[in-house]
Amino acid sequence: MSYFGTISIGTPPQTFKVIFDTGSANLWVPSVYCNSYACSNHKKYNPSLSSTYRPTNRYMSIQYGTGSMTGFLAYETVNVAGIEDPNQLFALSTTEPGSFLYYAKFDGILGLAFPSIASGGATPVFDNMMKQDLVSQDLFSFYLTPHGQPGSTLTFGGIDTSYFTGQINWVPLTSESYWQIKVDNMRMNGQVVACAQGCPAIVDTGTSLIAGPSGDISSIQKTLNYYMNCQDVASMPDFVISINGVDYTLPASAYLIIFTQHRHLTAALYFSLFLSLSVSLLYHSQRGQQCSSGFQPMFIPMGDLWILGDVFIRQYYSIFDRANNMVGLAKAI
Repeated sequence: MSYFGTISIGTPPQTFKVIFDTGSANLWVPSVYCNSYACSNHKKYNPSLSSTYRPTNRYMSIQYGTGSMTGFLAYETVNVAGIEDPNQLFALSTTEPGSFLYYAKFDGILGLAFPSIASGGATPVFDNMMKQDLVSQDLFSFYLTPHGQPGSTLTFGGIDTSYFTGQINWVPLTSESYWQIKVDNMRMNGQVVACAQGCPAIVDTGTSLIAGPSGDISSIQKTLNYYMNCQDVASMPDFVISINGVDYTLPASAYLIIFTQHRHLTAALYFSLFLSLSVSLLYHSQRGQQCSSGFQPMFIPMGDLWILGDVFIRQYYSIFDRANNMVGLAKAI
């Protein structure tokens, strides 16, 4: 499952579907200069049709675990949710090797992480919004609906209290690159199953699942194997993530992916673009259903890093506060 929205670039506007990704910092879309297989079935930006296009002589490339792109940078007027962002530096892709992006339902990516990880020295879209006082507050918030239902919302410059209940718990960042925080531990049935000594984690809207070091994920999967029951999910234990002294509970209905026998797993999920993830084993039920855990091992040279992706964010309204370098979490409705 992937979450994406529509933006426009240029004058007159050319529209694109993009992933709003807190795990990256660049805005890019396919261009008419891209002849890659992945560009053949997506919308392409055409600079000759825009009066506000200003090219540069700067190039960029991004290597993802599941693909890559190269392109060049240009300035344009970008409109996001009615907010007009002039002089935005973005990338026109010229190559998108491989097949992963061909099957993506989105055209490009709008990164919402920090400038320090932006390729080509580009200023991220939200940073431009802040500098030009285009938002009332220097924060943005995500509400993600379950099961592909309509109604997911990204709010720039504000917090929508109608999407959560209870108080907001604020967590300080440990790095101003990704939206990285510290996790205390992870538990099932009262027992610590991962992150026993604390671990860094990224709150990432561009990742479908919860990803972590292979050893810890193996420990979680072994515990799940003992309790796995695709026909009676309610009987399975909660998964609890402790962050800054607060417990965040994920019921089995949140961390399991249930689908019919003839529905292929890879058609239902879009993995993070900057991670290399392996697909977990399927657990078969006797009634024509299968289910898989929403925990995945990842293999990147970043130590014991975890990714709290959409499996987590669907349960907790997430606020990304640039003014105070904090993440706010509250129980989603």
